[in-house]
Amino acid sequence: MEEQQHYKDQTLFQISWPLFIELSLHMGIGIIATLMLSHYSDNAAAGVGVANQLLNMFILIFNVTSIGAVILIGQNLGAGKIREARQVAHSAFGLNFWFGLAVGLIVFFFGRNLLGFFDIHGKVYDYGLTFVKICGASLFLESISLALSAVLRSHGYTKESMFVTVLMDFISIIGNILAISGIFGLPVTGVAGVSWAIVVARVFAVSALLFLVYHRLELKMGIKDIVTLKKGDIRALLEIGVPSAGENFSYQFSQLVITGFIAVLGDASLAARVYLTNISMICYLFTLAIASGTQLLVARYIGAKDYDRALHRGMKTLKLAMAASFLTSLAIALAGSPVMRLFTENGDILAVSLPILWAIVFTEPGRAMNIVLMSSLKSAGDVRFPVLIGIFSMWLFAVGLSYFLGVHFGLGLLGIWIAQGIDEWFRGTFATRRWLSKPWERLSLLRA
Repeated sequence: MEEQQHYKDQTLFQISWPLFIELSLHMGIGIIATLMLSHYSDNAAAGVGVANQLLNMFILIFNVTSIGAVILIGQNLGAGKIREARQVAHSAFGLNFWFGLAVGLIVFFFGRNLLGFFDIHGKVYDYGLTFVKICGASLFLESISLALSAVLRSHGYTKESMFVTVLMDFISIIGNILAISGIFGLPVTGVAGVSWAIVVARVFAVSALLFLVYHRLELKMGIKDIVTLKKGDIRALLEIGVPSAGENFSYQFSQLVITGFIAVLGDASLAARVYLTNISMICYLFTLAIASGTQLLVARYIGAKDYDRALHRGMKTLKLAMAASFLTSLAIALAGSPVMRLFTENGDILAVSLPILWAIVFTEPGRAMNIVLMSSLKSAGDVRFPVLIGIFSMWLFAVGLSYFLGVHFGLGLLGIWIAQGIDEWFRGTFATRRWLSKPWERLSLLRA
């Protein structure tokens, strides 16, 4: 009971500040890696950016289990069902082991074919293939670490997850420096060296997370969890995780199609998109942290049947996230050229990028609505709505309008960004209406 009370008393700040630091570091390393690669070669930055999109598609498969684990564990803890919460943790680990093994093999053996769908050529393709081959094989480790992190976070141990990320990112950045700078007379290994640094960091992360799960939660993950999977838990994880990940999969797949549109516009637009995506990540960083914290809290409130508290928590977070996203994106747009020159001095890329900084100001508050309320809806058990509205909006607006505005009407990358902003606002508006309709009055994931 003492453990249960601890979970219920956690505030959004207590849960979210370690998540904010963790996400900041994780995104920061990605941005630093992009900066370093851009100074090494714009083609390398573009190739790795496209390859990352491909790998992120497969990471969504691992999130099926992670999303389900966060919600199920959180609701069980809120309802005081500690034993059931611990059993879900074991099942999540075992399921992601098999997901990771299967995906790692697919990407390793068929990475060349998969990358061919992006319509990239020459050096950009070569760099992308190198990254996919090396990092793709280590997706097995990413799968396990995502499950273990979800278990820790859902039990309230967000600081522990943060510390692992700090050390993991430290390993990665040291590897990037060694691979690209030629420091100490070492050979410059470029994209290959950067890729292997990520592999080493992932090995460390899995080892550290296994240690922390055992010492903080007294949960020992082993062969038994891999061989013996509890059917009821697997079904429950998939019932939540598949629709939840379906929304993300639709988004990522739509982005792959949009990348094909951008590739037609030329290498300058493709490189600009990579840099601008990193800038967008800065704008919604705070939103991601407090949305993740809110998702954990809402799951516990729903499990404890404290519905009014869940409703108000979601709306408070929404207002905070939209304000933060707008102000951050506005500050970056006002700074303008100096921000973009951190990434590149290429005149063609700068000419494409600078007007889009203002399109980001339009897009990010809408994205904040999506991130906060879609994740909260999932915690409340409304896992199908985000998929349905997401598939409709992403393909009608994000993809359809991107083609018409960006390619057909010749607005280029700017037109594509405006189309994505319309998609974010459309989905965000529907998510807000859905949240205010109190869907938990009709839905319940926990069985008596």
